[in-house]
Amino acid sequence: MSINKFADKVLDEFSKEITDQVFLSIQNNRELKHEYLRLISTNTIDTVNQRIGKAVKDRYKLTNSDSRQDNPKSVLIKSHQEFE
Repeated sequence: MSINKFADKVLDEFSKEITDQVFLSIQNNRELKHEYLRLISTNTIDTVNQRIGKAVKDRYKLTNSDSRQDNPKSVLIKSHQEFE
């Protein structure tokens, strides 16, 4: 396998989990988690999580795949859209 094909394969896998990784970053960072908890105290958790998911998609110019992840590693979300 060429380096470029390997890199594409790795990035494809990462794109599927990028939203979960973002929420793990929030979960594991005291300052980010405090701000997240503040936001969900004044907004619904669904609103906050959906906006973060959309921001991930927009920032990295990703497109939705046909599947969702229903067993994320982060405890802050129940599921997330996978991206390509």
